[in-house]
This record gives sequence, structure tokens and C-alpha cells, in this order.
Amino acid sequence: MRLVIQRVKTARVLVENTVVGSIGNGLFVLIGLEENDDLSDIQWLIGKLINMRILSDEMGKMNMSVKELSQDIMVVSQFTLHAKTSKGNRPSFIQAAKPEVAIPLYETFLEMLESELNRSVPRGVFGADMQIELCLDGPVTIAIDSKKRE
Repeated sequence: MRLVIQRVKTARVLVENTVVGSIGNGLFVLIGLEENDDLSDIQWLIGKLINMRILSDEMGKMNMSVKELSQDIMVVSQFTLHAKTSKGNRPSFIQAAKPEVAIPLYETFLEMLESELNRSVPRGVFGADMQIELCLDGPVTIAIDSKKRE
């Protein structure tokens, strides 16, 4: 399971020209799911995500977490995070989980994240053609992978 975490001032997701989710200051998160991901991947990533000190404190230093500041998180699934580009010019997505595996993992991730934060988490629509508008803050972008745990 992979996350790309971006610090944002605002973010919103549209499907068919309708806003399906939006946030103010906080984190915009892309999640890519693999066939062999499980509950331990979810738990590890959620712990990292909510406690990662990448938000600014009163001195402007990256020293605060989304949990400490009660800022927003928005999550959007994106299978292309598992693109393999070693052969030719067309990416292969064979490592990405099929919908029958990915959807339950995605829903579990969101449920556990909401439970940890004690609030709802805006999200995209799984499998939909989405338009995403971001105002990056910093910019700060961090990628983490539950299989590498670096």
C-alpha cells in the first residue's frame, strides 16, 4: 500500500462537475492498493499519516501533525501509484489491486482513519473519473510505502 501525502491550503474533488469532497488546511492523500495488502498495512500507514509532523507550528517549522492540529485529511484512491515503467513506454498496472480487493481495503482504510480522527474524512469516488483541484502548501509532498517502511 502506498500513500502520496501533500500538504494543502485547499483541495476539492469533482466528479461530473459536481464537488464530492473538499477540505481547507490539511493533507490531501492519494492511496494505491496492492493485491497482498492487509490490515497491518492499513494500521501502519494510518499511524504514520496522522502523526507525521509535516504541518507548521506557530514558528513556521514543520513540527505538528494533523492529529495535533485537528486539520483536515482528504483521501483519493489511485491505482496508478503502482505503475511499473521498466519495460517500454506504456506503464503496467499489474501490481495494483483489482476492484474486488481494493474497494474493501479502501473502505477499511477510511473507516479506521475516521475512527482514529473521530470525524468524517472527505474522499474521492473509487474508480470514477475525477478532477482534483489542489492549492499546495509549501509545497510538501511525501510518499510512503507500507512494504518498504522507510
